[in-house]
Amino acid sequence: MADVVQYRLERMVDELDDLERRGIFTRAEISEIVKQRRKFEYRLKRPSPLKQDFLAYIDYETRLDELRTLRRKAVSEKKRKKKSVSDFAGVVKIVEIYRLATMRFKGDIDLWFRYLEFCKHKRNGRMNKVLAQVIRFHPKVPGVWIYAAAWEFDRNLNVAAARALMLNGLRVCPNSLDLWVEYLRMELTYLNKLKARRVALGQDTPSLVRHEDEKWKDENKDLFMSLVDEDSVVEKKDDIFREQGSTVLDAIYDGAIEALPSTFDLRKRFFEILEATDLAQSDQIRDKILSDLKRDFSKDPQYWNWLARHEMSDGISKETSIDFANPQLQKAIQVFEEGLQTVDSSCMFEMYIKFLKESLAPSNGDDDEISPSEDCISHLINVYKKADGTGCLTEELANDYVSLYLKLGKPNEAQKLAEKLCSGKFVGSAKLWLSRVSVELRSLSKNSTPSKADLQVVFELLSNALGKVPISESESLWRTAFKFFSHQRTYFDKLVEMSILTVAKSIGSDHVFSLASAVVKFVLETKGTHRAREIYKRFLALPRPGLVLYKDCIDIETNLASLGDKDCLKNARKLYESAVANYSEDVELWKDYYSLETKMGTSETANGVYWRARKTLKESADFIVGSDLL
Repeated sequence: MADVVQYRLERMVDELDDLERRGIFTRAEISEIVKQRRKFEYRLKRPSPLKQDFLAYIDYETRLDELRTLRRKAVSEKKRKKKSVSDFAGVVKIVEIYRLATMRFKGDIDLWFRYLEFCKHKRNGRMNKVLAQVIRFHPKVPGVWIYAAAWEFDRNLNVAAARALMLNGLRVCPNSLDLWVEYLRMELTYLNKLKARRVALGQDTPSLVRHEDEKWKDENKDLFMSLVDEDSVVEKKDDIFREQGSTVLDAIYDGAIEALPSTFDLRKRFFEILEATDLAQSDQIRDKILSDLKRDFSKDPQYWNWLARHEMSDGISKETSIDFANPQLQKAIQVFEEGLQTVDSSCMFEMYIKFLKESLAPSNGDDDEISPSEDCISHLINVYKKADGTGCLTEELANDYVSLYLKLGKPNEAQKLAEKLCSGKFVGSAKLWLSRVSVELRSLSKNSTPSKADLQVVFELLSNALGKVPISESESLWRTAFKFFSHQRTYFDKLVEMSILTVAKSIGSDHVFSLASAVVKFVLETKGTHRAREIYKRFLALPRPGLVLYKDCIDIETNLASLGDKDCLKNARKLYESAVANYSEDVELWKDYYSLETKMGTSETANGVYWRARKTLKESADFIVGSDLL
């Protein structure tokens, strides 16, 4: 290894001597360069060099070459007239490191692309060779073929080579959407360049008359009769390119559809390219693509959503709402209605409603106000009703349905709808119950002080909701209930009893004690430490309390102990003892216990916890604390 490294360093002597002779680096700096290169060379020659070793070496050489370039500009004009070996050695060195790295990590496509970008930037003449290598090692990566074709097309101006690369790529990767799209873009770009070239060369003019004669002819045009219609000649020459473009697009489209018959995005992107270009048979090709889309994707909601938005491509404004009578909007609505007759699904209704909201309401960042016309509102509500009637109303749509009435300032309708939905299909939906409770609380907020009857109604509603919503989804409802009754001791105590009873009934669920933790935290925030301690003790008295609850209770006591309360430290130790008794194999729990004793206890108590943990965990390698690292 040492001989190889020494040999590679000796090959750098000419470069380093040249740098010193030209005054770019001092002898001390060159010594440091040799030292750094020796270190990197040894790292590359070890049995299993890492990718990061190569990248670090490349980064160092790149920065060194940039520094050399800056200093070369700073030397006198006389010394930098001619280029010498040091001007090329840096790039050659980096290329060699890249070559070694790519041979070591042939499968790393990102490394290959970094190599290509370096060659492209430095223009060192190795681009074609590197492209051939990456194609050989990664023929199944479409991006490689696209990159190689772009290099030939844009830099080498070799259209034939670029086309050959694209066609070879399509043979190897016929299922690549990007390859088909980029191939079409390349061919259309080539035709556009040919047309621009003809215009630049003056070959699109109807005759070869000189400028002076043409000026005289214009002044005396009444004396001449044109034998050829000049406009028709220009139009005919333009039509050649438009016809060729149509032929190319049609041929590539047919090949792409044959290779990817079930890819909607491919046809959509072809259609977008067609819309952005002016071709001779654009209307026919457009109708063909739309017909194929409807034939193959009429059962896909994504197709109808795209088609409707295409009808509105020029009609949607982000600042102002659109009149419901807008012809483009009506066409889009007809598309969705036709789609609903074919695809009767929740996804279809979600796309339809989202489209209507975006089209009818201004996107000014205020979602709480809706100001479209009555026809718009009526149509939107009818769509919600149709979704409900066909059984396609999802929980998200149902919640939006209720919110729509609230935004329209119709709380009574929102309340009736929420009550209907919560008693039917969405009886276990936390979102809808929360919406129903919010509507009820909003009506009570109009009164400064709710009556006892009102409080009883809200409590019964919340009790009903908490009994029907699964415990894993009910945390937001519990928070709402505790927050509303935080100053009503009787109802607050009832809620606490309900939460304890709920947790007791659901022992074994992963979400049970996260609810208990939430209750304890809320009580701590509103009622204080003493009350929170009473509550968590009752939760911990249940069979096998959750580790989450233990940790939250320990955090409460630890935070208070850090303020100097010794009783809280005792409580924290009791909680830890109870926790490790139930979860003795939890490494993190033992670490936290040891950390507590290290910070707040004595060396004796800390050592006691440490050796108990080592014994319980049976010398587990995961139990590593600060003392083990010394």
